[in-house]
Amino acid sequence: MEDLQAISPDKVEIIKPIRTIFLAADKNLTEEIKYGGLVFMLGNVLLGGIFPYKDHISIEFSHGAEFPDPSAILEGKGKNRRHLKIVKKKDINDKNVKTFVAEAVKNQNNR
Repeated sequence: MEDLQAISPDKVEIIKPIRTIFLAADKNLTEEIKYGGLVFMLGNVLLGGIFPYKDHISIEFSHGAEFPDPSAILEGKGKNRRHLKIVKKKDINDKNVKTFVAEAVKNQNNR
């Protein structure tokens, strides 16, 4: 978190609760700074990450295209990845971050 504070101090207050959601989703998750953000690994597989941008925070899911998303909240059109754009702290709940993180863990555990 100190590294992120140095990179994007204004975003840290939004990143902290998202990080907590990831770490609570599975005790085997590990985290590291990589690709300009905070990434979460399950074993040696990249599950997803939190990336600060100028106007938002992106929560990336490596296999998000496989997630159920009946409300079409996830963004992106790539083959595998999907993301959530978080602008305000309330977006964390409004965009079901906890549900999508749990789905990422479930998806990876089922591989």
